[in-house]
Amino acid sequence: MSAQTHATAHLFDAETDGIRSFEATGGDWSDIAEEAARLGEQRIVVNMGPQHPSTHGVLRLMLEIDGETVTEARAGIGYLHTGIEKNMEFRTWTQGVTFCTRMDYLAPLFQEAAYCLGTERLLGITDDIPERATQIRVLMMELNRVGSHLVALATGGNELGATTLMTIGFTAREEILRVFELITGLRMNHAYIRPGGVAQDIPPGALDQIREAIVGVKRYLRQLEDLMLGQPILKGRLQNVGVLNLASCMALGITGPMLRSTGLPYDVRKAAPYCGYETYDFDVPVLDNADCWDRMVLRIEECYQSMKIVDQVLERLQASTGTPVMVGDKKIAWPAQLAIGSDGMGNSLDHIREIMGTSMEALIHHFKLVTEGFRVPAGQVWQTVEHPRGELGVHLVSDGGTKPYRAHFRDPSFNNLQAVSMLCEGGQVADVVCAVASIDPVLGGVDR
Repeated sequence: MSAQTHATAHLFDAETDGIRSFEATGGDWSDIAEEAARLGEQRIVVNMGPQHPSTHGVLRLMLEIDGETVTEARAGIGYLHTGIEKNMEFRTWTQGVTFCTRMDYLAPLFQEAAYCLGTERLLGITDDIPERATQIRVLMMELNRVGSHLVALATGGNELGATTLMTIGFTAREEILRVFELITGLRMNHAYIRPGGVAQDIPPGALDQIREAIVGVKRYLRQLEDLMLGQPILKGRLQNVGVLNLASCMALGITGPMLRSTGLPYDVRKAAPYCGYETYDFDVPVLDNADCWDRMVLRIEECYQSMKIVDQVLERLQASTGTPVMVGDKKIAWPAQLAIGSDGMGNSLDHIREIMGTSMEALIHHFKLVTEGFRVPAGQVWQTVEHPRGELGVHLVSDGGTKPYRAHFRDPSFNNLQAVSMLCEGGQVADVVCAVASIDPVLGGVDR
């Protein structure tokens, strides 16, 4: 049965000052559809984001689709631009920590560590950092790695409709955030790691509380494993989806779980050790299917490896109790053994009396150190750490002053987002959600 097209248009005619009617009739609808396909003029472009729950922040994806198939995918960034790197040029070296910790807000302690390690190399004090401060840095970074991966697993599951994965993942992360709040006073944006060491020692009884938290996190992780690894629907959604082979990863500079899912065991903690990672016993898990499923499984395994490191560092912290957590050079070191007031906020009166009443010279020095900052010898440095999403690098340039001349970060989310087109093109629209979740980008690190 032929379905004829019929259209009528009524237009105003200025010459006759009246209305003229035009009628157009066409052939069968299927003939019109075939003609449109032959001309190739119909292009459907769909915007996914920048305000979309599956884009891990304000990421915009421009998808050209043919039916349910993605024919072209492009990423648009810049909606969250903070100007953090430029702002750091107008703050002292210590104040810079409060800026970079806000970039990737799911893994703030890694930006702090990379920045401080680079600053300490410029100062030439790397070997002077107290062992206990280095141990605390490792503890905080590995706990942060677990917390970041838990968010990746939780949000990835929720985006595919598995809300239970989200509730379990975030409940497990809550255990880690309580530890962060206990040690740093904050759940995120800590500014805890500082040039020369850490802001303050871990409080009494914290080691036991961390051990209890780790037991709880492992219990929740086993629940996630049971729900995810044995779930045939999840396997069907993730296996052989978003495949990115080793050659593509190397060409695009992609690191982290995405690279390790291709079978290459590259990890900065092993390749270029820092903070004494060469003295810890842990493995770098790898898989070789290079798909969304492998990346999910790797993040689970990396959580266990991080907790293995945490167990070791807790033993070392037990043995180093009472030792300094800040470098001894008072021209660099901010006060790190602060006493907290009885209300749990601010400095205690005893501490205030000590710094205010011991000597006028000490007070003047403290004032100048905090307001003006210390000078860093002219030079430049490149420092990398293994971030939850891959290799995080920081390039610091000093002109000999009290502020960085330039601070630039190589955030892994920025590099990894280059893979969006290769992961999505040729696949289904529904698989775009899986692909982006497997990248696990955080736009705070991209738009810095």
